Amino acid sequence: MKKTLMAAGFVLFSFMLPLKASAANYGDIYVFGDSISDTGNAFAASGNTFPPYPYYFNGRFTNGYNWIDEFAKRLNIDSPTPYFNVANGVTPNNGINFAFGGATTTPANTVTNAFFGLPQEISAFQSYLNQTQQVADPDALYIFWLGANDYLPTDSKDFVPFTTPNQTLANISNALQTIAGLGAKNLLVVNLPNLGNTPLGLSLDKSIPGTSSGLNTLTQEHNNGLSQIIKELNANPALDLNIISLDVNPILDNITKLGFTNTTEPCFNKITLTICANPDKYLYWDEIHPTARAHKIFAGAALAAIPEPSPALGMIALGALGAAGVLKRRQKKSTVTIENRE
Repeated sequence: MKKTLMAAGFVLFSFMLPLKASAANYGDIYVFGDSISDTGNAFAASGNTFPPYPYYFNGRFTNGYNWIDEFAKRLNIDSPTPYFNVANGVTPNNGINFAFGGATTTPANTVTNAFFGLPQEISAFQSYLNQTQQVADPDALYIFWLGANDYLPTDSKDFVPFTTPNQTLANISNALQTIAGLGAKNLLVVNLPNLGNTPLGLSLDKSIPGTSSGLNTLTQEHNNGLSQIIKELNANPALDLNIISLDVNPILDNITKLGFTNTTEPCFNKITLTICANPDKYLYWDEIHPTARAHKIFAGAALAAIPEPSPALGMIALGALGAAGVLKRRQKKSTVTIENRE
């Protein structure tokens, strides 16, 4: 009874709080990232050949809409248009999703250097502002989810994966400060899942024992450093930023409780070009990219991380955040809350 009263009081108190960063005020979301957030840039820049259709859905690196599409839907806004024009593949479209498959936090792209890395994404955003003769919209939300390609082994001859997070973290910090200098105020920054637990990391571990644990250690070092960067930037009065952090690992640690029965193998086999019977039961579509259903889970978690979406939705979001806060003690309850955000 006491816990029920406390929860009710917390919900009622939410109506008295100021809406400093209300999701209802986000008229647009601007996206910087890699394949997990790319809604068509790599596809357009490759002449609509990568990732290959029909094995990947409409330029997404998964079997359906990705978490950016789903997150925008939950904010009741259109999914941000890709920067590159899908129609001709070469002409910039003044879109506001700058994420590129293969992007690292350096100028290198692990697919091809004809694609963007983070510095080119930031430059494209600056060009967008110059063309529209405006500063960054202070009421928009700016999303950053990068770093995995800095650490994962690839076939790229142009980029050698980093073995420490120092350069990656410096690159992300510089990008965040650059965006802030252009006028952005509200940012959502996502950390990395344990890279050693991906099908790629687990597969590599079979031939090179220790690879999986090494990637997971690197992931934790990255995430710890990123948390410190966010803390310092949020505390800087000169920047006046509202940086929201999203930790994806608690979600993935409890993913089987959301009905996923295979978390170690890809649904889509790139060698045999075969697809599993039930993709919604698989966490991964290929060796590193989540399935569309997993993307929905991420979108729900992102929405739950946004404080006080609106008076009408405040109770829902605060309830989800409250569940996340007691995740270690009540894991089942928190994962069900996130699943209900689909």
